Amino acid sequence: MSKVTVTCALTGVLTNPAQHPVPVTPEEMAASAREAYDAGASIMHVHFRRQEPGMGAFPSWDPAVAADIVAAIRDACPDVVINCTTGVMGDDISGPLACLESTHPEMAALNAGSLNYLKVRANGQWAWPPMLFDNPVEKIAKFADAMRAGGIVPECECFDTGIVRSVGLLVAAGVLQPGPHVSFVMGVDSGMPARPEWLPLLVDELPAGASWQVIAIGRDDVWPLHRRAAELGGNLRTGVEDTFYLPSGERTSGNGQLVEALVRVAREAGREPRTPAEVRAELGHGAPR
Repeated sequence: MSKVTVTCALTGVLTNPAQHPVPVTPEEMAASAREAYDAGASIMHVHFRRQEPGMGAFPSWDPAVAADIVAAIRDACPDVVINCTTGVMGDDISGPLACLESTHPEMAALNAGSLNYLKVRANGQWAWPPMLFDNPVEKIAKFADAMRAGGIVPECECFDTGIVRSVGLLVAAGVLQPGPHVSFVMGVDSGMPARPEWLPLLVDELPAGASWQVIAIGRDDVWPLHRRAAELGGNLRTGVEDTFYLPSGERTSGNGQLVEALVRVAREAGREPRTPAEVRAELGHGAPR
């Protein structure tokens, strides 16, 4: 069997823990990470939430909160690879950079372009006020420079086809190093749709030496996309940041069930999950930090 890297996106940005099975506290994050790790995930993609009572639905850029969460995850899964979020709107990136400094992750998300982040309800009303997720080149370069200085591997998140193509331009301009890690974010209403037939075309647009995975957002439509990614040699990611639904259409109890289902998809495609040690070797990292 060929190998595949499986990532678990543990919690996401704004999902309400009173309504959905998203972990918030360091103890909850560690327990959920362990379930995903035991199911076959080698990378944990980590967002940080506010820890005050009743505020767990909101993001935190407190470096002490970030350090506590990542330390708890590493205690629960000593050799796991940590991938921290950096997504923030606006020019001030001091919060994400402080969290990277306090956690020393092996990887970090790097949003590789801007997107009008939109959704319309059935009644024609905006689901939220239209907003621009702004990631101009200057902002990307600041993140890339900080990650390079910290020995952190960027994971270039691409919400649209033009952003996918921009990754090669960022490499050519020296903003990113050759052989980037690219994520196709598919299923956001104003971005790329969750359509498996798009994947071969997207892969063709990658720069030389790039590796790739799919971040599939949605319900039952995400599972055919995962299957096609596995068949085409891509890496795989799931977690309650991305979906609350199993291939059967049932709601998941948490990250462990989602990773179990994704590993089954990988094995049905003839792929076996990489161990954390194998992932570290691919990323050029040594022993866990």
